[in-house]
Amino acid sequence: MKGYKFTSYFTNEVLRKRAYLKIEWCIKVIEHPIKVEKQENNRYRFWGIVDELENKVLRVVTLEDKKTIHNAFPDRRFKQ
Repeated sequence: MKGYKFTSYFTNEVLRKRAYLKIEWCIKVIEHPIKVEKQENNRYRFWGIVDELENKVLRVVTLEDKKTIHNAFPDRRFKQ
């Protein structure tokens, strides 16, 4: 987890609402994505498959530095 940071929104809202999420999964998706896309407001979307989520696709949103995690959630609509 070295070098990664988290917004207060991620820490206070996302992890609270999605208690099943693990920070390690988010970092794994950022480091080994199946797709990356620049988003508005200088954010980036990363998608990756998480075995522990029954092979579901997890979307992780970071700030412009690609190291500050802002949001994460299973993406049921992901199309490659």
